[in-house]
Amino acid sequence: MNLKIYIDGNFYDRSEAKISVFDHGVLYGDGIFEGIRFYNGRVFRFNEHIDRLWNSARVIALEIPMSKSEMIAATLETIRQNALRDGYIRLLVTRGVGSLGLSPDSCQRPNVIIIAATISLYPEELSQKGLTMVTCATRRTSPATLSPRVKSLNYLNNIMAKIEAQNAGAGEGVMLNEQGYISECSGDNIFIVKNCEIATPPPHAGILCGITRDVIFELAKQHEIPSVERELTRYDLYTADECFLTGTAAEVIPGVQLDRRLIGNGQPGPITLKLIDSFRELTHTTGTPIYQ
Repeated sequence: MNLKIYIDGNFYDRSEAKISVFDHGVLYGDGIFEGIRFYNGRVFRFNEHIDRLWNSARVIALEIPMSKSEMIAATLETIRQNALRDGYIRLLVTRGVGSLGLSPDSCQRPNVIIIAATISLYPEELSQKGLTMVTCATRRTSPATLSPRVKSLNYLNNIMAKIEAQNAGAGEGVMLNEQGYISECSGDNIFIVKNCEIATPPPHAGILCGITRDVIFELAKQHEIPSVERELTRYDLYTADECFLTGTAAEVIPGVQLDRRLIGNGQPGPITLKLIDSFRELTHTTGTPIYQ
């Protein structure tokens, strides 16, 4: 499929979609992004993603060169240009073209790039079998440096954790913060279930506050399942009844083993499976219409 890529108001074939090597997004990872899903002709939690993009921009002092409504319109048109009904959006804002120096003052204008394509982060059978995980030596970036709540273009911290997990033959890596508490996985938020209660690390543990993470709290409330934010250690994961991960690309996926220790009985648990079913129903029945 010859994708059409949006760059600063124009659409280009995939082979012709290019940015300058002097863009500070390339040179220094200076920029932000959002990953957004659309299902059955609807963009899921679109406004929440756009709001988070603007929040990330504010934190790094980046002025997005268009309004939120213009960004929404451009994103929807990018999906339409590619005639997709189900897929994934990668929305990027870079600092723009500048000189060979860290200062953003030399950058003329931020670049906006929108990619709409298909994605399959994990094989479908893992939703029924679950992921194996390992604890990573790489610690999560401290909020005292750059807040992990900013979705910046520099994901080296996460990538190094992913490499550790892959080298260990695991599907995901669990990252700790500097205090030794569970933060998140290399690309997903993490939850446990213990005695029919759902728990997940709080924002100050060094997490990205995921959109899918928020949806889990909503679904838990609908099912009258208690849910809390609290500090977790590996002990809590080792002794949990169930575990699952959430993310825009990952959706909701069970975690069944950590550091070669089975979590629960080593199978996706009933609460996890209930949330997966509810999440899928929600994604396919709600959202911003693409084709009207």
